Amino acid sequence: MAVFGISEPVVRVLAFGAIFLGLALLEILHPRLERPEMQAALKARRWVTNLALLVASSLLLRVVFPLAAVGTALWAEARGLGLLPAIGLDGVVAGVIAFLVLDFAIWLEHVASHRFALLWRFHRMHHADNGFDLTTALRFHPGEILLSMLWKAAIVIALGAPPLAVLIFEIVLNGAAMFNHANIRLPPRLDAVLRRVVVTPDMHRVHHSMVPRETHSNFGFSLSVWDRLFSTYVAQPERGHEGMEIGLPAYRGTQTSGFWWALTLPFRRQ
Repeated sequence: MAVFGISEPVVRVLAFGAIFLGLALLEILHPRLERPEMQAALKARRWVTNLALLVASSLLLRVVFPLAAVGTALWAEARGLGLLPAIGLDGVVAGVIAFLVLDFAIWLEHVASHRFALLWRFHRMHHADNGFDLTTALRFHPGEILLSMLWKAAIVIALGAPPLAVLIFEIVLNGAAMFNHANIRLPPRLDAVLRRVVVTPDMHRVHHSMVPRETHSNFGFSLSVWDRLFSTYVAQPERGHEGMEIGLPAYRGTQTSGFWWALTLPFRRQ
């Protein structure tokens, strides 16, 4: 698939790079929280590990699931599969429906990752990060990324989602995840307006709190509506953003920023 003559993987890489660099600059210029425990050496180690996990996940997907979500959509479209084509929906309407259903599916997957022990084994590595910045959005276990892609592919096929809508969803999902994990300061009024529709950094930071009620809340990545609809929305951490602790109580210290430690965490006793 090509967009304006540019292949889909290149479009995604360019979008990722632009969003990553823009948010990294904002984190430097307008940081939300300056934590003394996040000294330069530890932050550099976290960034290296989190970026390395992204590379590992990307390589695994390329080997095990080379079609990815957009390729799956093209495959389904060529065969006329899915609900949307069956009922005669296409164009913008089909694209909007596909985007909303995919976003809900990712929200549901995230809830399941907290509810089921086997899925939590992999997802807890994301929460074991003792820092919180845009690289935390990249810190997912390759096994979890593979399961997530299989889930998305099943939804894409069942819907018959338009390939362009899937591409837009993937770019928005990646960008939104980096945005709502970013350590950037938004004016309170802007945050209040934005979070009515999208997940903001202050909203998602609550999800990384050590307080269990807060850890198991605010599951959205892009749209905030699902948490409001299903009563999993928590507006602010009980200790405030300056006083809250990030991570999981069982996993503290510099070990959590190690690549091998993070990669093997799902296979150790909980």
